[in-house]
Amino acid sequence: MKTHLAVIELLCVLFLVASAISLNVVEGRQAASVNQLNLNRDAILEHLNAVITWYRDSSNKIEPVGLPSDAIYQDNARNIASQAVRLAFESARAETALIPNDQASAPNQKPAQPGRRNFRQMQSDVGARIADLQSQLDTVNKQLARAPAAKKKALLEQRDALGGELNLYKTVQENLDKMTDFMEGANEGGEGLLGSIEELAHSVPEIWGGPRTQKQTPKAPASASGLANTSGLIGQALTLMERFRAIHEIDQTLKETDHVRQLAENVHKPLRDALAATLQQGQKLAGEANASAKASTPAPPGDATQQFEQLTNQFKQLSSATIPLAQEIVVIEQGRGNFGEWRKSILLESRYVLRSLAIRIIGIALALAFVGILADVWRRLTYRYIREPRRRRQFLIMRRFVMGFLIAMVLIVGFVSEFSSLATFAGFITAGIAVALQGVILSVAAYFFVVGRYGIRVGDRISVAGVTGDVIDIGPVRLYIMELAGTGIDLYPTGRVIVFSNSVLFQAGTPLFKQIPGTEYTWHELAVNLAPGSNYKTVQDKVSKAVHSVYDHYREEFVRQTVLVPQIGMQMKAPEPETHLQLADAGLELVVRYPVSIRKATEMDDQVTRAVMELIHGDSELKNAIAGSPKVRAAIKG
Repeated sequence: MKTHLAVIELLCVLFLVASAISLNVVEGRQAASVNQLNLNRDAILEHLNAVITWYRDSSNKIEPVGLPSDAIYQDNARNIASQAVRLAFESARAETALIPNDQASAPNQKPAQPGRRNFRQMQSDVGARIADLQSQLDTVNKQLARAPAAKKKALLEQRDALGGELNLYKTVQENLDKMTDFMEGANEGGEGLLGSIEELAHSVPEIWGGPRTQKQTPKAPASASGLANTSGLIGQALTLMERFRAIHEIDQTLKETDHVRQLAENVHKPLRDALAATLQQGQKLAGEANASAKASTPAPPGDATQQFEQLTNQFKQLSSATIPLAQEIVVIEQGRGNFGEWRKSILLESRYVLRSLAIRIIGIALALAFVGILADVWRRLTYRYIREPRRRRQFLIMRRFVMGFLIAMVLIVGFVSEFSSLATFAGFITAGIAVALQGVILSVAAYFFVVGRYGIRVGDRISVAGVTGDVIDIGPVRLYIMELAGTGIDLYPTGRVIVFSNSVLFQAGTPLFKQIPGTEYTWHELAVNLAPGSNYKTVQDKVSKAVHSVYDHYREEFVRQTVLVPQIGMQMKAPEPETHLQLADAGLELVVRYPVSIRKATEMDDQVTRAVMELIHGDSELKNAIAGSPKVRAAIKG
């Protein structure tokens, strides 16, 4: 029994060794037959990687720029690149049959294990043998159950032999399963060049109808097209930048196309040379056959036929790898032409956009120049025909606002592309500005009231919020006043400048007092207390005459101010001194109200005081009729 088992085990081992050796011999013959070709594994893989990269860049790298032809060119580029990838893989798979295994393996990778297919065959044979032994064993067991005692011993020995052989083959099957699993795990990435090619093919499943076979639609050029159709400077500039970027990407893709074509040529050249050599060998062999036939020299039987068959098989292998490569080169050239036409179309449209952009820039420059000329003419006419400083300043301020508005309109019309979006945006901005800058907006609105026809001008004396002073500057937002203060009727500069917001005009609790436009006078009073029983008529005449004597020196100035007053819808006459009697706490009081120039108020009050005092000291009757000292005071209270 042990001898029988040992023989069976030895036979199994010999079967394994013989199978491995026979497979190595066959593959060695194949390598020897193709070793004459100058094919390079790395060149083939580099070519496939470059084609795949070119396919992806051709499909996704170049974005549409808004032209109607973009979708056509992009779809053509995608189809051409897909066709080139399929042809490249078809050629690469055919080339694997022309490269020996030791050259088809990676430099740092051992050649593919030759015995894996043999192990599978052995698994099949061992499995069939186990099934046969199991069937024989079942038959012996059935016979043993019905056999007589004389035959049971022989059947028992046969059953034991079959059982031992069955156990041996099961052990062999377990070892074969482990070995096969190990070899498949070790060669999981594929065997040699063909495995690498299949791995690369799996990276582009959409080419072969994989899960990503959906046709990639070109990116919607809505935004680019929208920019291209606008007339705004910003929109045209962005459109031009997008098209220049697309031209640059097409140029890069053209360089990549040339690189892929050169790699395909590098792989195609040795195959083309080998194909030409095969044809030459066929022609040479045919020539030798013809020469032998003419010379009546019989050729060895079967040699010519066998050589022609070998050349035919070699030609088929070479042509199956060469023809797809030649077709791929043609397809790549078509792709290059497609990219060239796409570039020409974008460049042509870009010239139109550039011309329109230049015209718009020139138009904006001319419009701004016209506004500048208009501003200069306005300024010259204002200084030439308007003599009044106040009105001249109003025209210059109006010029500033009008010119600023025109410049803003020119820039908005020139730069903005979408006015509908601008209107919405301006609505939100206006609402925000109205809330955040309501004080500033109110001040700007009050500015137009300040500089209006009856408004305030520089040099006017005004009283606002309990402060009296002379206006020194009027801005769009602020009002600057030189503060005046003093006792009684004398006001002097304090050396301080008070700044009010123009919006103070709209505050109900802050009144503003100013002179009538064109006038610069106010009213003062000379108050004289009369003694009881005095002749008030005599005192009134003499004191009034003294005040008139001072007023007569300034009469022309007051008359001139009245004439310069613009028409405000009311009659005005030159101010003159007025005399009246009134009852006061101290008794009867004579009051002489007279106008004084704001700029010369102190001077006139001094002259009136001197004239009245000289009159009193020179007339004893008048001196006795006056009780106490005369007083000069402001006629306007508050």
